[in-house]
Amino acid sequence: MVTATPRTRAPRRVRSRAASAALHATLLAAATTAVLPVAWVVLTSLKPRGAWQSSRIELFHDPSLDNYAHVLGSTSFLTWFANSLIVAGGTTAVALITAATTGYALSRFRFPGMRPLLWMLLVTQMFPVAILIVPLYNVLSTLGLINSHLGLILTYLTIAVPFSAWMLRGTFDTIPVEIDEAGRMDGLSPLGTFWRLILPLARPGLAVVAFYAFITAWGEVAYATAFLTTDATSTLAVGLGQFVGQQKAEWGMLSAASVLIAAPAAAVFLAVQRHLVAGLSAGSTKS
Repeated sequence: MVTATPRTRAPRRVRSRAASAALHATLLAAATTAVLPVAWVVLTSLKPRGAWQSSRIELFHDPSLDNYAHVLGSTSFLTWFANSLIVAGGTTAVALITAATTGYALSRFRFPGMRPLLWMLLVTQMFPVAILIVPLYNVLSTLGLINSHLGLILTYLTIAVPFSAWMLRGTFDTIPVEIDEAGRMDGLSPLGTFWRLILPLARPGLAVVAFYAFITAWGEVAYATAFLTTDATSTLAVGLGQFVGQQKAEWGMLSAASVLIAAPAAAVFLAVQRHLVAGLSAGSTKS
């Protein structure tokens, strides 16, 4: 009779005090580097108008909401904000639908040209935005979509969809094909199987795609500046440029607007944060 020998646990490595102090100092420096610019913007937004050049660093020295009041009441900030929500929301919705169906097709079906299509999704991400502005402008001008939200959404989809489809393909690869077969045996159509069985299991990947598409459209500047020409259709990226002139910059108002702009992005992040890690790592292993 052969008896199993008990496994011996490797001795735990104890970090020295010097190494621990160095590690904590590095983490503290990294945290300070990340938080300090954000804190500085918030403090600048709370200074009275014209006092942003003050060297005072007291946290609550003569705080004022004048910058916020002026941004909300004397500019077209609310119009820009609404336009950005329309563009970012439309981009997110269309990107989710397009990337999910494309990624599912690439994961489940084999068809001629599939591998070149996969490479094309990656190659499109290699082109800088600057060299695409002119050809996209010509296309939108031909379609009559210059200075329209629909045209801007279409340009943002050229950024969001290829990466999102590639990532969701990896997510769908981790879902066993037997689930699709079980759905078909239960009488579900291919669309029903995709909608009722596969998409709920791919929720983490969908959350990452939603966050990526929203941030892409919410903070983009180059396309918005090139394709939107009136204040009524401008997004936040275009509107904030009015606070910076050739001779003077309204840094207090710009800081206040930046704080207001960060709120929706933070809300989207908080809504999907519990899925982000799982979604980003999907596809690294296959079940």
